[in-house]
Amino acid sequence: MIDKICLFLLNKIKKEMSDIDDERAEVILYGLQILIGELPKVIIVLTVGALLGIFKLTILTIIMLMPYRTFSGGFHLHTHLGCIIATTINYCGIALLGKYIALGTIATYISAIVIWMFGVIMIKMYAPADTENVPILRESERKQKRILSYITLTIGLIISVIINIPSISTILIFGNLVQSISITKPAYRLAKCKYGYEVYENTSIA
Repeated sequence: MIDKICLFLLNKIKKEMSDIDDERAEVILYGLQILIGELPKVIIVLTVGALLGIFKLTILTIIMLMPYRTFSGGFHLHTHLGCIIATTINYCGIALLGKYIALGTIATYISAIVIWMFGVIMIKMYAPADTENVPILRESERKQKRILSYITLTIGLIISVIINIPSISTILIFGNLVQSISITKPAYRLAKCKYGYEVYENTSIA
């Protein structure tokens, strides 16, 4: 349904702007798919969060995990429905953990250290974890996003240790763990997703 809407809008745009070539049309189509695809996803996630009584925590989960997710990447499911379900389970599930699980000080410190070490190794091995639909072909961009992945992971886990709000600490601990797992090869295989370099490895440029 979303694909049909995006194609309809693209055809309308092409009629109004006759100078759009096939390459630009693909870029516009992808932008429309992201815009129209993400909006209902966010609405559904927040609606489920509200029904579960964790609306504010769901918003906080999205905001706090977005930087690390943006830079480190992660797998994408092939259908919009699957993506919506996985995204809802991810953010609402982590928000629920934040509501019901309060880690003690020692447990928070140990968890943050272990997850930081795990995350650093995963970033080194896999980040930025692109996809065949949105490949990262420039080595300079890959290096930049890898560095920013290290930074956002570290900042998130430092905040989890120093902040005196158990729900936020729990969200950051489990959220960064889940995100670090989502960039790994086993996660990609489970989602039947390919890294961009696996498809375009011979076309990367500096």
